[in-house]
Amino acid sequence: MRNLVLLGGGYGNMRILLRLLPNNVPENVHITLVDRVPYHCLKTEYYALAAGTISDHHIRVPFPEHPRLTYVFGEVVKIDLESKNVILNDESIIHYDDLVIGLGCEDKYHNVPGAEEFTYSIQSIDKSRATYQKLNNLPPDSVVGVVGAGLSGVELASELVESRPDLHIKLFDRGQRILSMFPERLSSYVENWFHSHGVEIVRQSNITKVEENRLYNHDEPIHCDAIVWTAGIQPNKVVRELNVEKDGQGRVVLTKQHNIPGYENVYVVGDCASLPHAPSAQLAEAQAEQIVQVLEKRWKGEEPPSEFPPIKLKGILGSLGKKHGFGLVADRPITGRVPRLLKSGVLWMYKYHNGY
Repeated sequence: MRNLVLLGGGYGNMRILLRLLPNNVPENVHITLVDRVPYHCLKTEYYALAAGTISDHHIRVPFPEHPRLTYVFGEVVKIDLESKNVILNDESIIHYDDLVIGLGCEDKYHNVPGAEEFTYSIQSIDKSRATYQKLNNLPPDSVVGVVGAGLSGVELASELVESRPDLHIKLFDRGQRILSMFPERLSSYVENWFHSHGVEIVRQSNITKVEENRLYNHDEPIHCDAIVWTAGIQPNKVVRELNVEKDGQGRVVLTKQHNIPGYENVYVVGDCASLPHAPSAQLAEAQAEQIVQVLEKRWKGEEPPSEFPPIKLKGILGSLGKKHGFGLVADRPITGRVPRLLKSGVLWMYKYHNGY
């Protein structure tokens, strides 16, 4: 049997399973999926789990079942490209014939002393649970610092102010305006929403050091009862340690067929892949669709497509609590209740109409 090993049960590898199961797996192919937890997690909703507005159960989707699909639960610590082996934290070894690396990303701390030790995270379900416990156990009038005002930081801060209006939230951002990747109109809308909800935006901040219950902005100490870091991501450590070509963000440079150059049977999907868009669930799924086409061709001994049309994203949606939102759909900025309803609808469709 040929063993297709999928590392990580995230959006990319879930889409690969959706396309191959139940009837498109060749008779001679077995699939092994490796993940830390026994369910797919809706990572785009970790901010709400951390804020305490949804339960753990809301963001778990069962993995599919199939006679030629095996699950291994554990943490990947190393990928040996030469011997075609994946090593787990319990020292067990999984041999692969084809490998799809979808291990996702981790926080990037930009060498800020103390940032990793003294801040909370929403990058994994474990860390989001710990953040939830910390934030929701804070006494009234506590100060929460959220470092980074991209999509994750904005969604977390807005959800938290609705969940715990008794807290003082400070949102720190390096730029002159938050959500700098969006048009100014959207930034202004979100800033006004924060202003009306009592969230303090600290612009042009530069976090130089973090200590327990204290961060330093331009070396000036600011007391915080909890600090959540949402100021950048980087590929998983296992991918960072691979001796292959990477781009400026540390993501793996791939061929047009999404495999690592020189390793025709090793693909990278999602946050660890060097692609012309910022990492997102939508991007990972679109890339996975193309990887499945390549796998199916190669399994038949045929040439895969020499190139694919550029991946086009439908847009980006962000929430401001449970009733308001913002987004870019077909490059058009939208604000208010409509983007929030759209986001809820997309999530519902994903959970209940994903074909499993």
